[in-house]
Amino acid sequence: MRKVRAAINMTLDGYCDHTSVTPDEEIHQHFADVLDGAGVILYGRITYQLMLFWKSLIDHPSGEKSMDDFAIAIDRIPKIVFSRTMRDSGWGSATLATKPLEEFVMELKQQPGGDILVGCRSLIIQLLKAKLIDELQICVHPVIAGGGLPLFEDITVRKEFCLIKSKIFSSGAVALYYQPTN
Repeated sequence: MRKVRAAINMTLDGYCDHTSVTPDEEIHQHFADVLDGAGVILYGRITYQLMLFWKSLIDHPSGEKSMDDFAIAIDRIPKIVFSRTMRDSGWGSATLATKPLEEFVMELKQQPGGDILVGCRSLIIQLLKAKLIDELQICVHPVIAGGGLPLFEDITVRKEFCLIKSKIFSSGAVALYYQPTN
């Protein structure tokens, strides 16, 4: 059975706004490796539209190897977008979901293939509430944002996790890998 792995960046004060952190080469490579090890990634509309930035680097590389390599990795992985308003994904490797999130994920878990990544705050919250996250990967950056989107907003039930591994980056960021225990 495929595992559902949520992977996201976060500040020390718990915000996941992409403008609050500045990934370096090492972080880009880490997330490129995460993408390469998975079978599909799930996004909500807003995060997906932010990720379209990487599509532009396929046709017009930046010249920065880590960014261009990440663009290749994100282009290669199949993307499923959950949106009520989009009619076209605008990216050859992306499709729009045709079923509700929980039903879609339950079906994906039963299919063969690599793990299912979730790279979007709103979907992470929904799947945590539904107890469908098998692993939570949080890359905590040494930044206090002072505001933004809190990663775990609207979760009202206690959730416990067990740390299964960690990875320290030269920037001071730390990737923490957790499995739910309840």
